[in-house]
Amino acid sequence: SVISAAETQPSYASHRRHNDEDIPRLTKEMAVEVSEALAQRDPNLVLSSAFKLRITQRDLSTLLEGGWLNDEVMNFYLSLIMERRCGESGRLKVYSFSTFFYPKLRGVGGGGQVGGHAAVKRWTKAVDLFMFDLILVPLHLGAHWALAVSLIHHTDIPQQTNGSDCGVFVCKYADYIAKGKPLTFKQCHMPLFRKLMMWEILNQKLL
Repeated sequence: SVISAAETQPSYASHRRHNDEDIPRLTKEMAVEVSEALAQRDPNLVLSSAFKLRITQRDLSTLLEGGWLNDEVMNFYLSLIMERRCGESGRLKVYSFSTFFYPKLRGVGGGGQVGGHAAVKRWTKAVDLFMFDLILVPLHLGAHWALAVSLIHHTDIPQQTNGSDCGVFVCKYADYIAKGKPLTFKQCHMPLFRKLMMWEILNQKLL
């Protein structure tokens, strides 16, 4: 199934109330750490490095309210979700493709690229996808992020109601689904999620 953050429908089924206890708290210390990272003057300064990925001050600043998340932030956060299963029992075993997988599959990018299976067959050469409970494919559709989810089904999906939070919605879809939790968050939680995601990326661990 494909979960999209673009539609402007009611954010969740009316019969299910959101429980704010499900949302991690941003402590004063965490907020200070995020503010100090954003205050760095060099936009190319590497603030977090893991999974063969580097997050610079410029990358992290895409998580400021109203910003559009870039490939680096999306891939780093999805890597954190994959890594979490290694240290916690009872979690779904998750595999997430890179944001560059779908363009490669489609043959997008110029230079006479050929898409299809031949273009991506080496991406999973060392990975047995049948060993995973959940497979995620982030999709960048022009000016919008969406998420393709394999092996599970969800019917009640919170929806984005502005033009900039699609990347945050996709990351939190993946986060909640991987934890086996219902998608109980709403548009109003996006400013908090952006700050929490900055802290998680800086500390390379999920709350």
